[in-house]
Amino acid sequence: MHAHPTASDPAPRPPPPGPAANSDAIRLQLRSWPEVDGYLQGCKGVIVPLGSTEQHGPTGAIGTDALTAEAVALEVGRRTGVLVTPAQAFGMAEHHLGFAGTISLQPSTLLAVMHDLVLSLARHGFERIFVINGHGGNIATSKAAFAQAYASASARGLAAAPRLRCRLANWFMAAPVMQKARELYGDREGQHATPSEIALTLHLEPSLISKQRPLEPPAPAGPIHGPEDFRLRYPDGRMGSDPFLAQPDHGAELLALAAAALSDDLLRFLADEEAG
Repeated sequence: MHAHPTASDPAPRPPPPGPAANSDAIRLQLRSWPEVDGYLQGCKGVIVPLGSTEQHGPTGAIGTDALTAEAVALEVGRRTGVLVTPAQAFGMAEHHLGFAGTISLQPSTLLAVMHDLVLSLARHGFERIFVINGHGGNIATSKAAFAQAYASASARGLAAAPRLRCRLANWFMAAPVMQKARELYGDREGQHATPSEIALTLHLEPSLISKQRPLEPPAPAGPIHGPEDFRLRYPDGRMGSDPFLAQPDHGAELLALAAAALSDDLLRFLADEEAG
């Protein structure tokens, strides 16, 4: 026997829209506001790509973390039909400021940015904020921002506040991605300017292939402190990695693995009334 909902029960959460024909269909910046209003009648979820603009060794693109986070987010959006916001391309990269081209937000600034993004979305009725992250330095600050956003949404009396949930999904830490990286690169994956992330950029931006060349053995991975200390420990910006192992076809495979794993995670997140 099935229990029947009562008037006091919350309305059942509608399913996500389903696969989109292409990534343009799920890009928030290509929608009008009435279209977003209509979307919210059927789905309360949204994907936010979060990256960083920082050095990735002598042969890696400075935009690696933003490029990869956005690519994974768009593929997850295409597979699920969930809207994807523009990428937040600047993250907490203070320790990389010893290398030209790095642009960093202080932790307090990133916290304020992520807090404001969540509050803006919650005001419109979004209840599930799924942040696809491409940079390890963003993790702690983003989680703190989520906690602050819950308190702010409640204090402001937003209708979505009781059901508002945020989740940080680090594409590079998805189990199938980490397993494939171990298979392809072993210990030469390292911890920064890794061949797995570089491979994904080579797949996304073929012009980057011309930058690749054999490199001297990297400094071993270890502690991360301020920019001067980082530059001393890791003179060329790499931490135990050999990005010359990266191949564009590896990147295509890693993208598919990341998108499949995170799509499953997103669908569970949307369906779970008690998601945290």
